[in-house]
Amino acid sequence: MFVDTAKVFVKGGDGGDGIVSYRRELYVPNGGPAGGDGGDGGDVIFRVDEGLRTLMDFRYQRHYKAPKGERGQTKTRHGANAEDMIVRVPPGTLLVDDDTKEVIADMTRHGQEIVIAKGGKGGRGNARFATANNPAPDIAEKGEEGQERYVLLELKVMADVGLVGFPSVGKSTLLSMVSAAQPKIGAYHFTTLTPNLGVVDVEDGLSFVMADLPGLIEGAHTGIGLGHEFLRHVERTRIIVHVVDMSGSEGRDPYDDWLKINDELKLYNAKLERRPQLVVANKMDIPEAAEHLEEFKRKLEENHGITEVIPISAASRQGVRELIFRIAGLLAAVPEEPLEEEDENPVQERVVYTFAKQKDPKDFAIHQDEDGVFVVESENIEKMMRRLNFASDDTVLRFARTLRKMGVDQALRDRGAKDGDTVRINEFEFEFSEKG
Repeated sequence: MFVDTAKVFVKGGDGGDGIVSYRRELYVPNGGPAGGDGGDGGDVIFRVDEGLRTLMDFRYQRHYKAPKGERGQTKTRHGANAEDMIVRVPPGTLLVDDDTKEVIADMTRHGQEIVIAKGGKGGRGNARFATANNPAPDIAEKGEEGQERYVLLELKVMADVGLVGFPSVGKSTLLSMVSAAQPKIGAYHFTTLTPNLGVVDVEDGLSFVMADLPGLIEGAHTGIGLGHEFLRHVERTRIIVHVVDMSGSEGRDPYDDWLKINDELKLYNAKLERRPQLVVANKMDIPEAAEHLEEFKRKLEENHGITEVIPISAASRQGVRELIFRIAGLLAAVPEEPLEEEDENPVQERVVYTFAKQKDPKDFAIHQDEDGVFVVESENIEKMMRRLNFASDDTVLRFARTLRKMGVDQALRDRGAKDGDTVRINEFEFEFSEKG
């Protein structure tokens, strides 16, 4: 089964905790603090691997968590930084932030990388906090939590050739005849519900990838039927092979079918109208097909100036070999990737996702609950508190000094806080003191 969309959870590794430690060695008087810093957590990095063609792996693994940094060590030794987690994705994968719906990156080139979730910084050990006024601090930070998010992956098939046409015109049969692909084939509409890929071998060692794409119906550009599920795959093909049922089965007119399909492509993306296209008249083994072909060619030439129509019968292989060589010749004259006029800058080999800027550390809000408790709300203060060990008196005193410098104490006084009042920050409660 071809999977072209997936939703995964990614989390950078947490930073390692710093530690509280002191040197206690013979002949080392006044050894002082010697707690080392924790190591940084690993990043989650998505990397393009041209060997992959589908998002099948993401059906079975939906959580990706980078390893944590190591805890700091004694003698001011730094904990080891964690290794990054590399997640391989196929070329053509679009990454979208599930919360903001912002496009993070369009992964198109082999080896292209993006940091999708940064690991947390390691916590500082007590050696970092030594000062002249406090030469033996009992303070160490916990490691910072790694960033986390849900990411949507959408794969646009990066095939050389895309087979388009109404349902049941013979696209799947053609693909099965020219490659090792084994699409399900039946005599009913919408046989192909997902794209099938096949590698077509040409003489002299040449080959190309052909995609049998789901059949279109009128109104597909608005999402009717398979709609956008189909059309987004056409965007990445280098050339389009438009397969038309020349037998006129079910009373359909081949020329009318050709017009409707091209209208849907143009209405979805005007650039598809300029994509190189070969017109293939299929089912020529049916008696009525020859008569329909003459009328079809006449209308194409008179109304659109198209003179080349390749007659084949995918079922009997009639004309299939000639079609393959024609496709190979056309591919040789077409750039490796579809031209993107708006993309003037080359894709970087490594892309770092720019996360939202943090708020000013001094940004906070204060309100008073019905029970009289003063509540301080601040993302940065809460983030800082998650890294502190409040079991240490030195940590509590340092935290109080930080709040005072940020202006929280004065803001509480302005709101009417008095000596002995309760102040709540996150899940912690403190007693307000005017002594400072």
